[in-house]
Formats: sequence, C-alpha cells, structure tokens
Amino acid sequence: MKVFKFGGASLESIERIHKVGAIVQSFPDEKILIVISAMGKTTNELEKVAQNFFMRKREIAAQLLFNLEQAHIETAAALLGNREHAVFQQLQQFFTEAEWTLGEKPLRTFDYYYDQLVSLGELLSTAIVSAWFNQAGIANTWIDVRDIFRTDDNFRDANIDWAVTQRNITEKVLPLFNSTNVVIAQGFIGSTDQNESVTLGREGSDYSAAVFANMLDAESQTIWKDVEGLKNADPKLFPNTINIPEISYSEVIEMAYYGAQVIHPKTIKPLQNKQIPLYVKSFLNKDLPGTVIKEEADHAQLPPIIVLKQNQVLITVTSRDYAFITEDKISDLYDIFHALKIKINLMQNAAISFSCCIDNSPEKIEQLIKTLHQDFKLAYNEALQLLTVRYYENGLLEELSNNKTILLEQRSPITVQRILKDPAPLASDMQL
Repeated sequence: MKVFKFGGASLESIERIHKVGAIVQSFPDEKILIVISAMGKTTNELEKVAQNFFMRKREIAAQLLFNLEQAHIETAAALLGNREHAVFQQLQQFFTEAEWTLGEKPLRTFDYYYDQLVSLGELLSTAIVSAWFNQAGIANTWIDVRDIFRTDDNFRDANIDWAVTQRNITEKVLPLFNSTNVVIAQGFIGSTDQNESVTLGREGSDYSAAVFANMLDAESQTIWKDVEGLKNADPKLFPNTINIPEISYSEVIEMAYYGAQVIHPKTIKPLQNKQIPLYVKSFLNKDLPGTVIKEEADHAQLPPIIVLKQNQVLITVTSRDYAFITEDKISDLYDIFHALKIKINLMQNAAISFSCCIDNSPEKIEQLIKTLHQDFKLAYNEALQLLTVRYYENGLLEELSNNKTILLEQRSPITVQRILKDPAPLASDMQL
C-alpha cells in the first residue's frame, strides 16, 4: 500500500492532470490511496468568497463562486470531452451547497464559514480527477473524506479523533481495495460529529495523507510537487537553491516549525510513529530521485537551510505600572494568544516587556490589541520579515540581511533568527 499526495500545482492545467494520470499508471500493480488538493489557486479564491460573504458583500461572493463554478466545469469538459458525464451533476450539487451557505446570515464565527466554503475546493478537484481517471482506464473509487475523518469543531485547525477515524478507515476504506487498486480522497478537510465541514490548517493535505498512511500501515508516502525535491530554501525567493537528497524527520519538523512551506507541520508525527518514509518527488519528472525523509540522516551533509516568512508583525507589550513580566504574566499572555488562535513565531521577554513576532492577520490582531491594551502599553511594528537560517554561515547571514534593519535576533549554535525591517516607507511603527 502506497499513499500519494498531489497538490494544487499538479492540477492547474490539463497537461499537468495528464501527468498525474501517467504517474499513477506507472504503478499498475500497486494499491494506492491518493490524496488530492484543490486545483491551482482555488483555495485562495474560495478564501475571497468567505471573506466577502462574512463582510456581507454577498454579490461579490456570489460572483466569485460563479467564476469558480465555470472554471471547474470547463476543466471537466476539456478532460472528459463532453458535458453529459454524471460528474457534472455532482459538481452542481457541491456548488448548490455552497450557495446555501451564502444565503445565510453570518451569525457564527468567520472560521466556521471559512471551513464550510473553502472545503469545496478539494471536493471539486477529486470528483473531476476521479471521473477522468475512470474514463482513461485508471479504475478508482472516489470517497468523501468527511465521512472518514472525524474531528472536533476547532474550525480552520481541526484536531482528528484518531479512534473514530481509524475505525472508519478500517471499516469503510480498506474494503474498497478488494475491488480496486486506486482510491481517491480529499486532503485538508474533515467533519465534526455534527456533519459540519472543517479544515485541518492551511496546506493540510500533506497531513491528511500522513493520517491515511499511518492508519493504513502504508509502506511509504509520496508528495508530488513541481520541484525536484526538498530544497534548502524556497526557489521562488532565493536563487541557486540546493536539493537535499535525504533528511531526518526531526530536521523537517524544525523546518516546518520555523515556517518552511514544504511540509505541513503536523505531517511528520503520524509517519514517524510507524517509521513510514516520506518521499518528495517531482510530478514533472517522476524519474528524478527527489528527497527521502526518514528517521536517520546525515545532518553533516546539509547545506544552510533558509526560511523567510513575509508579512510579519512585531508586538511589544510593556507593563503600565513597570511591574516585572514574570511567569504568571507570561501565562496570562499565552492564554490570550491561545484563545485568539494566534501562533507566536518568535518571542523574547525582558524585565517589564514581552515581544513576539506573529503573522499579520488583521482581524485577529485587532482583537489582540483590544485585549492587551487594557493592561499593557503596546508598540506595534508591521511589514516585517522573519528570517531563519539553520547551519548558518556568517557571510550568508550578512548577505540575507543586507540593507535591512535587524529589530531582534536570537542565536544558537545551529540556528539564527532575525526580524528584519525594510527601509521606510515600506514598514511602519505605532505606539498604542
């Protein structure tokens, strides 16, 4: 049993979808569970639908949804050669459910509506790919992963109920392989016990595949990407990146923790628990060796690993009465961040102040400032970058920080993190 995951980039054109089919056909005797993401930039567009709906801009939200509907219908028609296939009724059903959501008044949290709408992307892509696979001679069974992955109601970052999900996989998924070698499921999404759609965190399809791999006792998981393997930096941001042939589970967890977008942060643990190797390979050229992620690897051979997070905010809170920021105060601050679902990317505290670097999420930061302003003075600095370099070299650090102001630095023998500010007017400071 193998588990494959194909991301949105592998589905953004007819030619690329054909490549996905060719990859699967090259494993004719393997039983494969395939996890598929939304096509291209569909998730980004659905996020806009959710945002406009929540801001009560229903006409804009409806138009964006209609545009997505037409794009998916055109893709399905191009792949299948006609518009009479049963999959078009299935697509229409999915869009009708989304339209029902747009017809509601947004009385619940944004995160709830986000999950109901954004989960549509994976349902559309898998239905289309499954229909085309069957027509192309790649016999497969399509499943709705919301019937399999049971979660809590922590919308946008749901936690899987492992016991119920394992039972569902054992009873509903494994028997499917008695009649077919290929099963297609969605990544990124699941469902509560109230049948409310949830998402597992941005880019959560990697994690979905790892959950399947763990519960199916797969021999391996492969993530098919548009790069030849795992790189030491994002090739879209840095020239002359280096491919990493092998790397350990622990090192990839560190990379994900610091913000590298290559692997979802939760992906590794389900694989490591059962020693299932994770391969990162190119769907553009399946014969390239790619990268293998496993328990043991030679870290001495690793190049400097660079992670750059854009659009960061540095918030510094200072006691109004100049009282020390002690353990009890820090505990209170942590509770506030946790309640608002704000992840701290870097933090540092002094005698009467606490500084932290977070992603710029305007709606959450507004709530955070209102909450903290009652007890603290605040300094707020936006449009920043968080640079992390593991196995750093001083010359490289200076090159990456050239012409930028270093607002904060933390350094260990292996890792350096710097919060960087571009020259004005690209960044701004506020005292609150």
